[in-house]
Amino acid sequence: MEFESNSWSSKLPQGLDVEISHHPITLRCVANLIIAMERLNGGKGFALGRDESLLNFLLESAVEVVLEFNQAAAFSSKGEYECSVTDSENKCWVLNEGSMELHAMMLQGGSSYHKVHLNLSTYITPVPSETKARPVALGIKGSNLYLSCITSEGTPTLHLEEVADKEQLKSINHESDMVRFLFYKQDTGVDISTLESAHYRNWFISTALQQDNTKMVNMCQSILYNSMLFFIFVEPLFN
Repeated sequence: MEFESNSWSSKLPQGLDVEISHHPITLRCVANLIIAMERLNGGKGFALGRDESLLNFLLESAVEVVLEFNQAAAFSSKGEYECSVTDSENKCWVLNEGSMELHAMMLQGGSSYHKVHLNLSTYITPVPSETKARPVALGIKGSNLYLSCITSEGTPTLHLEEVADKEQLKSINHESDMVRFLFYKQDTGVDISTLESAHYRNWFISTALQQDNTKMVNMCQSILYNSMLFFIFVEPLFN
């Protein structure tokens, strides 16, 4: 419905008019509206000086409020240390550079140099957690390769991904796809832990129970009993 300002002019005191505007309302507009209402209530004897005083009072009394919008909750990197990993059957992680896969196998003394060493980055969780599990990222020492958990044919699987810019791993939005690089490290004993995907909960990094060097280190659900979920983390005596 449209209103014509002329239809209001006969009902307003002299000097006042009504204008319909679609512009954003400012504090000055609000002050002018209050002054206009005061005029309507006060009649023709309303003093001009009072108009200006009221406007100045309103503008001087205005309190500027700065609204700060916090960034989305993020996992923040806390530190990093080097370690090696074996499962509870003493199988070590070994990198197959041809297929870019991790395998778990028994290593003899002379072949221990094949063992993968990890740069384990710890994180501060953005939200309170009921468990004492710590978010971590697992990088292959001496490379830009990081373990990640993504879906393949609808099933979470473990992958090695190259991260060219490691700075992007220092702060990870808890709702972003970068969470695929994070795992919850739950300590279950002295230096014994499980590694649960932060992206796909209840999926754990695991190795095959039987001695089979062709089996990759992969993900499995905790309800499966043909996989080894527990790992021993050993920090080197000297970096």
